[in-house]
Amino acid sequence: MSLGLVILIPLLGACLTAWQREGTSRNLALMAALPAVLSLVLLLAWLPEVLAGVTQVQRLAWIPSLGLELSFRLDGLSWLFAMLIIGIGCLIVWYARYYFAGKPGAGRFFTLMLLFMAAMLGIVLSENLLFMLVFWELTSLVSFLLIGFNTDSQGARRGARMSLVITGGGGLMLLAGLVLLGQAVGSYQLTDVLAAGPMLRAHDHYGLILGLVLLGAFTKSAQFPFHLWLPHAMSAPTPVSAYLHSATMVKAGLFLMARLHPALADTELWFSLVTVTGMLTLMVGAFVAMFMHDMKGLLAYSTVSHLGLITLLLGLGTPMAMAAALFHLVCHALFKAPLFMMAGYVDQATGTRDMRKINGMWRFMPVLMGLSAIPAAAMAGLPLMSGYLSKKMLFSESLQLATPDWAVAVIPVWVTLAGLFSVAYSIRIFHNVYFNGKPIDLPIWPPREPRYAALAPIALLAMLSLVIGLMPAEAYRWLVHPAVLAARQTLLPQYEFDQLGAALPMAMSLVAMAGGLLFYAIRKPLFRLHARLPEVDAKEIFDWIMRWVIELSQRRVYQLENGSLQRYLMFLLVTAVILVGLELIRLPDWRGPLPLTAIDPLTAVAAAVLCLSAIGVALFHHYRLPALLLLGVTGLFVTLTFARFSAPDLALTQLSVEVMAVVIMMLALSFLPQQSPKESSGARFGRDLVIAGLVGAGIATLSFAILTRPYESIATFFLANSLPGGGGTNVVNVILVDFRGFDTLGEITVLGIAAVAVYAFTRDLHLKERVAGSSAGHWVAEPHPIMLSMVARLVLPIALLVSAYIFLRGHNMPGGGFIAGLITAVALTLQYMSGGLVWAQERMLTHFRPLIGGGVLIATATGLGSWLFGRPFLTSAFGHFDWPLVGEFELATAMLFDLGVYTTVVGATLLILANLGKLMTVSGPGKEVG
Repeated sequence: MSLGLVILIPLLGACLTAWQREGTSRNLALMAALPAVLSLVLLLAWLPEVLAGVTQVQRLAWIPSLGLELSFRLDGLSWLFAMLIIGIGCLIVWYARYYFAGKPGAGRFFTLMLLFMAAMLGIVLSENLLFMLVFWELTSLVSFLLIGFNTDSQGARRGARMSLVITGGGGLMLLAGLVLLGQAVGSYQLTDVLAAGPMLRAHDHYGLILGLVLLGAFTKSAQFPFHLWLPHAMSAPTPVSAYLHSATMVKAGLFLMARLHPALADTELWFSLVTVTGMLTLMVGAFVAMFMHDMKGLLAYSTVSHLGLITLLLGLGTPMAMAAALFHLVCHALFKAPLFMMAGYVDQATGTRDMRKINGMWRFMPVLMGLSAIPAAAMAGLPLMSGYLSKKMLFSESLQLATPDWAVAVIPVWVTLAGLFSVAYSIRIFHNVYFNGKPIDLPIWPPREPRYAALAPIALLAMLSLVIGLMPAEAYRWLVHPAVLAARQTLLPQYEFDQLGAALPMAMSLVAMAGGLLFYAIRKPLFRLHARLPEVDAKEIFDWIMRWVIELSQRRVYQLENGSLQRYLMFLLVTAVILVGLELIRLPDWRGPLPLTAIDPLTAVAAAVLCLSAIGVALFHHYRLPALLLLGVTGLFVTLTFARFSAPDLALTQLSVEVMAVVIMMLALSFLPQQSPKESSGARFGRDLVIAGLVGAGIATLSFAILTRPYESIATFFLANSLPGGGGTNVVNVILVDFRGFDTLGEITVLGIAAVAVYAFTRDLHLKERVAGSSAGHWVAEPHPIMLSMVARLVLPIALLVSAYIFLRGHNMPGGGFIAGLITAVALTLQYMSGGLVWAQERMLTHFRPLIGGGVLIATATGLGSWLFGRPFLTSAFGHFDWPLVGEFELATAMLFDLGVYTTVVGATLLILANLGKLMTVSGPGKEVG
């Protein structure tokens, strides 16, 4: 069974919900729950292998030369995270079914929800680091859409933008770090990376790699100072907050640190960066959470604090710190998700999230109060709760430190103080919402408790949290211990929960609970003191920074990019002259040992004409028609140059391209004045002349230095393998359709896109009438001379026969689909020129856009066909056959690919030509063409 199905099924579910997005929340929730539950069942089927410590790795080659594979990895760590992602995701779908009841946007939410689930599963189940990075960036993009779900809310848009900038920037850092890591190891496969831990830690670039990877992890998991995006993502719908901030988005960074722990951890630098960052995040989140009046804001900052707690444990390096970190990660997911759900229901019932107004809800929501008590107690770390055990595990591990001295003294006190704050804010959210007097000016009155079915997800998560607290050893053995073994890559004993009853951890726990109660008891004067502090709005600061960066960028861009083509060319050419010139100067002798080719008089004359034509284009570029004619002469002599030096394929291609280019440019230039004003001053002309001279001299010197020295070319490989590997003696065509077929497929795709862009641009374009020349005979009275019409009709069948001949022989002689397509296009263009747009269009058997699409599809289908025979994409096959009378002949699948090239070239060229030509009709744009 493929692990890829676990990711693919939610993706297909997202497509289904997107297709049926107008249904009721109940039906949409059922459609969304089905793929999630199915993925969960598939994941549970792997449980026996996970418990046995077996690591499943499945690979499908994609682009091996770049180290890219569709590879998946399932071990205890990835199984634990995947279970949290899918399990809590199923409950969020259940919760959202009632949350979105009667509201618009349910279909969009469930689509994005399943897409986000698939992206998170891709992160935790990837074996290839680059493959994982694709899903990493996808989570940033989808979370941007989820956080900004309420598009009419400015706060939602600003919060989404902040999250995308911070996590997206961290993703770029992670990309750089993973590329360096992969290059250092020589592989991007996790199996190889994890085995290369000692080598990586001794590598010269270890510090840079570690810093870049941790930046990516810290931004995603909202570590200080990158934590600000998380609280400001609370403008998202509550199901989004409950999912992203309990089991998915913020846990991705923690997963990355745990996954790469064997490769990058257990060094002083790791301890300093990870532990100190975790300490700061733990304290900042806990302190700010206590003074938040918004329910979701309090829960968001408490999430930041707990993420810091887990990061701190990942950095400690004690033998069982990983066990404590992963155990608390599970506990946090189970108590934070129901608390977010509770906040969403209270918000819907009262119309506000301000805890200064929401009081005494026990009278209106007694069942919700009872269910909320369990996760609130777990978050506070009260006895018999899961959070109580995980917090004592933190206290116990902080006491195991032996070095450095500052950590031995500071960290136990630090985590105890943070535990005090967690008790205080946990008591506050429960007491303020359900007790603390009576409600004050609620927008909705009276509040109503949700239906019992709507409370089921909260009840289930609360019970799971309670079960873990009552049976920690069993929960640890089934869930956490396999993950710890996979994360540490070493054999470790089961965690001894009995040791948590030791005197010192117990005393730290009692101090935290008593201190939290005391802190909450004296909260009013502390709140008044806190209110006097200057208010800091992170969104305003972020927007100010963004405006400053954008303005600075705009000024710098305008200094370089002001619309002057001369300036762009100057920068490019001067840079090239400097870089190439520095290398040429270092050469002791520019001339190599090889002799120069003899120059015959005819070649010298042709070269002189070519140079004079090019100079003429530059000198007469203000006069459109002479410049165009000289440009055509230049192209013609370039064609002759290719033919002179034994490149017939290039010569045929160049000649066909020149004909079409001149026709198309004539169409475009006919709407421009016949002369253009001078743009350059004398000084600028002199500057450009000097630069052009330097560039010309540099290119000539470089060519001279290269061509007079022996060099090895890849041409030898193609010449040796063209016939045995591709079945053709025309090496150029075999390269295009066999060896480099993927490049050709990309090129015809770009050509098709360009043609469709011209079609879209000119579809409704209205241009003014062309400016007539000063002389009455500037335009010919008869636009379609009868001589041209008669010759064009006689030429068409001959040209099509030549095109077919060039196409069929292309694999073994000069020709091929591209050249044949251009010849066909030239022949059909002649019909437009001789008979006119309307006359020619009426006789066309098909539109041009289907030709483009059909050509690309034919070429792609040829490549996909090789997969049916277990060969790489675009692998060609050929064979020799004997027919009566015909004799022996060759057939190659590359001919089908060439047919796709031919069809695309014909369709794209004529689509561009016809849509420029229709602008010249007397009645305006005329009938739509294409």
